[in-house]
Amino acid sequence: MSAMAYIGLGSNLGERLENLHQATRRLAESGGIRVSQTSSVYETRPWGVEDQPRFLNAAIEVLTELAPHDLLARCQEIEEALGRERTREWGPRVIDLDILLYGDRAVRTDDLTVPHPHLEQRAFVLVPLADVAPDLQLPSGRRVEQALADVGREGVRWVPGELM
Repeated sequence: MSAMAYIGLGSNLGERLENLHQATRRLAESGGIRVSQTSSVYETRPWGVEDQPRFLNAAIEVLTELAPHDLLARCQEIEEALGRERTREWGPRVIDLDILLYGDRAVRTDDLTVPHPHLEQRAFVLVPLADVAPDLQLPSGRRVEQALADVGREGVRWVPGELM
């Protein structure tokens, strides 16, 4: 059985755009995952820990045969292969892959929470997600575009570049 999932991508170290390209390519080449849509790329301010470089963010829609924890494991394998080091929560990173939504499933374990707990509060997530699924219904019952209207687009700037 396959499910539609949405993954948020972020990078603020190294060749940020290339990091997003590589992560998207590796996901697309993974067994059990088909990238069906990609967002534009956006430059954003850091969230949580502000004394770090600006991020490039994007979102992708995937059709996956992987279970949620298997998709998480694949994302973490790709992060590690691209040089991600987990040194500080919300700190700088070469690449970050977050499962935002996985079909209509809710997962709450020590290592995975889906829907992503801060999904509806972060413009850097909602802006790219609106590119790929503006009418998608979020856990609150609002559509992505409605949540984005509440949060606003401040601090999010489109940058040239494609994910694939």
